[in-house]
Amino acid sequence: MKYPDSSFAPNPRGYLNADHEEVRLPGYETGDFYDELVEPSGHARPDARALLSLINQLPPGELARRQKSIEQALYRMGITFTVYSDQQGTEKIMPFDIVPRIVNAVTWQHIEVGLKQRICALNLFLDDIYNEQKILRDRVIPRDLIDSAGTMLEPCKGLKPPRGVWAHIAGIDLVRDNSGAMYVLEDNLRCPSGVSYVLQNRMVMKRNFPQVFTASQVRPVHNYADHLYNMLCKMTPDPNSQPTVVVLTPGVYNSAYYEHSFLAQQMGVELVEGSDLVVDSDDVVWMRTTHGLQRVDVIYRRIDDIFIDPEVFRKDSLLGVPGLMRSYRAGKVALANAPGTGVADDKVIYALVPDIVKYYLGEEIRLPNVRTYLCIRDEDRRYVLEHLDELVVKAANESGGYGMLIGPASTHQQRQEFAAAIRANPRNYIAQPTLSLSRAPTMVDGKLEGRHVDLRPYILSSSPDDIWVLPGGLTRVALRKGSLVVNSSQGGGSKDTWVVAEPGGEVGSLRE
Repeated sequence: MKYPDSSFAPNPRGYLNADHEEVRLPGYETGDFYDELVEPSGHARPDARALLSLINQLPPGELARRQKSIEQALYRMGITFTVYSDQQGTEKIMPFDIVPRIVNAVTWQHIEVGLKQRICALNLFLDDIYNEQKILRDRVIPRDLIDSAGTMLEPCKGLKPPRGVWAHIAGIDLVRDNSGAMYVLEDNLRCPSGVSYVLQNRMVMKRNFPQVFTASQVRPVHNYADHLYNMLCKMTPDPNSQPTVVVLTPGVYNSAYYEHSFLAQQMGVELVEGSDLVVDSDDVVWMRTTHGLQRVDVIYRRIDDIFIDPEVFRKDSLLGVPGLMRSYRAGKVALANAPGTGVADDKVIYALVPDIVKYYLGEEIRLPNVRTYLCIRDEDRRYVLEHLDELVVKAANESGGYGMLIGPASTHQQRQEFAAAIRANPRNYIAQPTLSLSRAPTMVDGKLEGRHVDLRPYILSSSPDDIWVLPGGLTRVALRKGSLVVNSSQGGGSKDTWVVAEPGGEVGSLRE
């Protein structure tokens, strides 16, 4: 085994034995927040002792040097995203923080069970809402909420995706409050992004902290692409043949193009644009290649619903494939995710997920929602308008940190503008209490300071009984001091997420 330099080599009293010691981060303050790595006493949480002990042993400035080295590596690797509204240039390197977030085995088991329950219920909801609509007839959800949802797509009614799965790939955003309790903040069931950063973050961290992975018993994430490919193959219309799988991208100017190309490369499949595909008179999808046409069986599409087929949705779309919905309805091609899934991550519908879980599964929800006020309800709307300075207000179908008011950090003019928007279109807004999001040590100007974080785990579903959760996910961090907005488009960055294995569980190797 080779170590990057002598500061990372083991020693008899080094960090590999840190689980038997009380470890502190000198000068680090948790403040009045739940900290992911440090207890209120200032001591490292048990599963973080090996890591923090290592950090303490590094020579002065070494951690900052490692941070800069990783940033340069990410730059060379071209790990980017696009911010369309940035006039200084759209292409950005994803900010990365060197101090990982650690999730213990018990917490992760709770998260995993809760995520599987939630995705199972949401897939049943989608299948029902586009077909029999029992949940509406039983008045569990008001019909007008569905009829007024901009993401409820009329052309998707009557669709029957293979195995009853609509959201094959999901990203569910989780947060902790001051008590350490975990809540679901948001559901992402259309084209959830960010998993490529999870995989690349792990790769650069392993190069810089090789031994501490073994000491901390970190579960692997390298096999995500294998799970994704196997899940996509199970969707093939012809189970007796080896399917041709492709990743459909809007192109190089899309904000997540790096991820599209990375996942295609990791799975060993073709990355295609709409112009590379054609649907024939028999509703079969073909891919143009240098050797002629090749049939396509499964499409992992990273194009928004309304752009995928100009025959059915936006007629001016140049990104999609004319006739794709005909082929899908005829069972000649499989799509992940199915068109129409956006109705299940509408932020108004999000507030009703506990009722959805109870209705379809007969269970209480395992991972609760954040308390949510629906502005379409008169009583809730009055409360929101009277407490705009205390609440976080969100537009129902916006993402990326846009269309949001953080009350305590807002101006009087901003609150007036949101009040007017709420009165004009109450269906389009929800509000939630301003949570004291948990924090984690983060490298800021060469020293460690607490910054707020959230967590987006990724879930793959082949069937209601075959659901897999990536052990970890994307930890997003608000790099600006005091900020609660973790989105990369709003100045946030990411951390590696270490899920600690149970005794005897699967642990990642240095070669993963």
